[in-house]
Amino acid sequence: MEFQSTAPMEEKTSSSSSDDTNPCPICLGPIIQPSYLDKCFHKFCYNCIVQWTKVVSGKHSCTLSSIKCPLCKTESSSIIHGLDGHYFQRHYVDRDFQDSFILSKAHKYRLQCYYTEPGFLDDIFNVKRYWKLRKYLQANQWLEVWLKRELQALIQEKDVDIIMHHLLGLINSFCSRNEPRYQTETPELKRERFSRRILDAAKPFLSARADRFVLELELFLVSGLNIEAYDSVYLQRLGWNEPVMPSVAIKEDLGLKPVIPYLYIFEYDPDDGD
Repeated sequence: MEFQSTAPMEEKTSSSSSDDTNPCPICLGPIIQPSYLDKCFHKFCYNCIVQWTKVVSGKHSCTLSSIKCPLCKTESSSIIHGLDGHYFQRHYVDRDFQDSFILSKAHKYRLQCYYTEPGFLDDIFNVKRYWKLRKYLQANQWLEVWLKRELQALIQEKDVDIIMHHLLGLINSFCSRNEPRYQTETPELKRERFSRRILDAAKPFLSARADRFVLELELFLVSGLNIEAYDSVYLQRLGWNEPVMPSVAIKEDLGLKPVIPYLYIFEYDPDDGD
């Protein structure tokens, strides 16, 4: 990582200011932490373009010193981000590859769950009863481990402790509140306020997957199970034996509608002869 002056880049940043309303080409959502490839200067979310470099690096046996832009195929050697009007940070592609995080079977299984239709466990775990009986006041001793695994799978980064503790603090703070003004809330209002708070906290990190993350979090809390038991119920209901990365096969085998992640659209490079 290097900090450099933005003076040579002022012309490019000013010319791209009119594109601030354009979505990220990878996730198609609002751009979070704007980042640029150093040659073509195409703009992406920082997490999206870093993850893109890792997807591409996984197809090669040796460390690459440059990467092709997902849009124009121009070779770039670094990702520029953190522009503040005076300086910017530069992450070199080969250094990002060295820190690549390999998904375990458990991570792949959880990632796959995000491409299935929600609500298939509603007859097993009674969400409304959970909020009505105020079961959220009971501490969940497995929540920290579950959160860490979930975030690692979704962000595909190993070090998610800061995000995990941030969300864990919000959840524990919300569930432990027992002031009189909160005691009169209806279960529906309580649930809505919880979902809104966690969604606001998770969206900067999970982007378009934040809404589904809130549903999965609630489901795990409602279950009251440890991770092993929860996974067992989940897998049994879906009929999965082994985790498989999301694909069209999900729809054919399980009768579910998969949500294909936009990142995978660019995983195959037709110009790459390897």
